Amino acid sequence: MLAAQVRSEAHKVRSVRSLSALPLLTTLLGPAVALLVGLTESLRPDDTVLGGSLTGAELGLALIGAWGALLVTTEYSTGTLWAVLAARPRRQVVLAAKTLVAVLVASTVGTLSGSLALTLGTTLLDPSKYAAGDAFPALLGVAACYPAMACLGVAAGVALRSSAGAVALMLSVAVLPGILGPLLGGAGPWVSGASPSAVVAKLAQSSDAAPELLGTLGGWAALAVMFGYSMLALAGAGVLFDRRDV
Repeated sequence: MLAAQVRSEAHKVRSVRSLSALPLLTTLLGPAVALLVGLTESLRPDDTVLGGSLTGAELGLALIGAWGALLVTTEYSTGTLWAVLAARPRRQVVLAAKTLVAVLVASTVGTLSGSLALTLGTTLLDPSKYAAGDAFPALLGVAACYPAMACLGVAAGVALRSSAGAVALMLSVAVLPGILGPLLGGAGPWVSGASPSAVVAKLAQSSDAAPELLGTLGGWAALAVMFGYSMLALAGAGVLFDRRDV
């Protein structure tokens, strides 16, 4: 039953233009930003090649989170979710299939985007000017941020049932902590450090990941926290999806 629903969700991703185009755009965004950084050498002297190459991942996480939300809300807006639930009355199977597809697509996007971006960055940036940074396993950690963000988007879509609202929420999760953090004094580094972009900066050994900016929590610990709140959000979404009217 789950396998059949996963195939149905995968077919929807391929056939709905917004759901197929956004992962492609997100995949290309990382290399495009790495190309721009490499051509302009717009890095601080204490930055790393890895950090500069993965600059586009921060925006990529916002886009993949929005895509995860649309994976759910497009069916609310078109009314097709009623037909899906009529065919699959076990709602948890439907939500599990959406989550699994979100994880598979986002993992592929994160791996491809990061690998291509790092290849461009190491090709274009002068290794005599910047430290290389430890690419592995950091690159895998950055790629893992994508499915975590996509799952958070799925949860937001279930909770809000509105494309505009869920997309706005995911963009806020990605952007607002970095904007609000500097305004909050001593609490600022912990607010900024809770953002998905902070996880990327820490794992990529970026100069923007200084403790006074993003707190003292390490990159892998920050990634674990990110997965934790994504799973909590999904659990809450599962309760809502199961109990309330569509």
